[in-house]
Parts: sequence; structure tokens; C-alpha cells
Amino acid sequence: MARAPITRDGYNQLQKEMDNLTKFVRPQVMKDIEEARAHGDLSENAEYHAAKEKQAFTEKRIYDIEQRLATCEIIETCNFPTDKVGFGSVVTLENNNNGGEVTYQIVGPDESDIPSGKISIVSPLGKALLGKEVDDEVKVQTPGGVKNYTVLKIC
Repeated sequence: MARAPITRDGYNQLQKEMDNLTKFVRPQVMKDIEEARAHGDLSENAEYHAAKEKQAFTEKRIYDIEQRLATCEIIETCNFPTDKVGFGSVVTLENNNNGGEVTYQIVGPDESDIPSGKISIVSPLGKALLGKEVDDEVKVQTPGGVKNYTVLKIC
């Protein structure tokens, strides 16, 4: 099974979510199921069915996180060189199409979050940025068309 890169922060976030699900959410769901069972006829008991759905969702999420944690490889990003874009780099780009600036951190696929400025290393932009230096131009095919960027800063 292939190892997926992940930052220390991304790993800690997954572990925190796992702890919350196993220590708090799962026990609460079990209580909800028991309370709903006490109401009698299960075939027409909406609370029971809702609690069972939440249980299924919770167990699936726990399973997914366990799989991610088992197949990830923590990559420490604190000592990476800043002359080229790589995993963990924080990159400031100028959008050559509209002149705007954006800043992204290159992270693993499990921690990608565009609104937070984190893009996956396997995304089209993430792939295009790898190995680039300051002042390099990057062309990326997106669903909205080709986007052109210039690398302004790498941290």
C-alpha cells in the first residue's frame, strides 16, 4: 500500500478527530440508541433510525481515519530548503490572469483545504508547482480554463 505524505499538523488533526469520535461521539451515539430503544416499537421509531444512521456514519469515519493514519507518512517540513517548491512549502503566487495574489501551502491529499490555503501535492496546481523557483511561471489546466501564475515567494 502506498504511503501518503502528511504534515505533522495534518497528522495531529486526524488524530484529534479520531480521539473525539472514539471518546465522545461514539459513546453518545450508543446512549442515543439505548434511549430510542426504550421508546418501544423500533420499526416506526424515527429517533432510533436517526441514531443508527449516525452510528453508521461515525463508524465509517473512524474506519476512514484509521486507514489514513495507517498509510500516512509524516514529513517534517521545518528544515526544507526555500529555493524550490516542495512538500510543505508555503508559496505566494501572482495570478497572471487577474493580477491577484494567493498563498498556498503544499500538503498531503488528506489535509487539502482550499479555503484555508492548503492545496494537495497531487492536485493539478500542486503538481505544477513542484520544483519551481521564484519568478518561474506556472500554467495549470483547471475546469475553468488555463490559469497562469508567477511564483513570487517560497517559504
